[in-house]
Amino acid sequence: MIQTVEQSISAQKAEQILVIGPAWVGDMVMAQTLFKLLKQERPGVLIDVLAPGATLPLLARMPEVRNAHLMRVGHGQLRLRERRQLGHALRTVAYDQAIVLPNSFKSALVPFWAGIKKRTGWQGEMRWGLLNDMRKLDKQSYPFMIERFMALALKRDANVPAKPPMPHLVVEPQQVEMTLAKLKLTCDRRPILALCPGAEYGPAKRWPTAYFAQVAKQKVAQGWQVWIFGSHKEQPLAAQIQEACNHICRDLTGQTQLTEAIDLLSCAHAVVSNDSGLMHISAALQRPLVVIYGSSDPGFTPPLSKQVKILTLGLDCSPCFKRECPLKHYKCLRDLHPPRVLRALDELLAGAGQHRLSANVAIV
Repeated sequence: MIQTVEQSISAQKAEQILVIGPAWVGDMVMAQTLFKLLKQERPGVLIDVLAPGATLPLLARMPEVRNAHLMRVGHGQLRLRERRQLGHALRTVAYDQAIVLPNSFKSALVPFWAGIKKRTGWQGEMRWGLLNDMRKLDKQSYPFMIERFMALALKRDANVPAKPPMPHLVVEPQQVEMTLAKLKLTCDRRPILALCPGAEYGPAKRWPTAYFAQVAKQKVAQGWQVWIFGSHKEQPLAAQIQEACNHICRDLTGQTQLTEAIDLLSCAHAVVSNDSGLMHISAALQRPLVVIYGSSDPGFTPPLSKQVKILTLGLDCSPCFKRECPLKHYKCLRDLHPPRVLRALDELLAGAGQHRLSANVAIV
């Protein structure tokens, strides 16, 4: 009997891979590039992901992922006993390979205790023995974070795709309608501008709230509605924006779960954001997006979308990668004024400024 390729694959035991996912929302969005590449390179592969609670909900919107396992140990905590217990519990799955995306020592412990035969990752900190397929990172060969993720899906020194598969989060129209109804929002009358003023890393990545307010006032005057996104941690920022623009925005900070924020961002006609997790989510939803970069580098973790304008001043002191400005002036953010953002929005919405990922990220 002659079998098709698909029948031959299903007749074999499917390869099972456990990915140890990153702790940051933006990094987990970018990790979808790895999941997509694994599916392309290894037809029939089954992908499970171990992730902390902060990023776990994203995996429900990635069809490449079969199962999501909760890492109950908090970010930065060692707690060896809990990690060992989790590793032993995962032994029943009999994974063929683990791919460890974080570079920390502790992130490699669970796949080691799970007895996974092949454990792949970058050299990182003190991981000899924990990883048995350990790669030495050449940062010049892999300048983008997604390239470093993708390289772990391939053989050593293999070339990553010149056109990588881009993240794409799935939204269900019925679920979007339920989320809109829950929060008494409408998206069928006036266009929606989403503002994402937060950045978990620190103030050196946050554009001034007074500038966000100026953008909001201008767009409301043009007939738009403005929604402010973020967790409860961004509520003080949203309050500052609201105070500066006479409370003309809808403040959604602290009112949505992450999956609900995804649903609502999918409705946005445009997004203005700092370099943050919500920025990467907006890019994965293919929303027209203007991003302000301060202390971080758009050449390492750019938004993975064609509908994007990246704004940065390119000062001599940036990117410094600091949480707070070491020079105390925050010029990389304060000298980037609202008219430039509004102009970028207009150009983007007119169909200009569509950039592709390359070795030189397009910056305006």
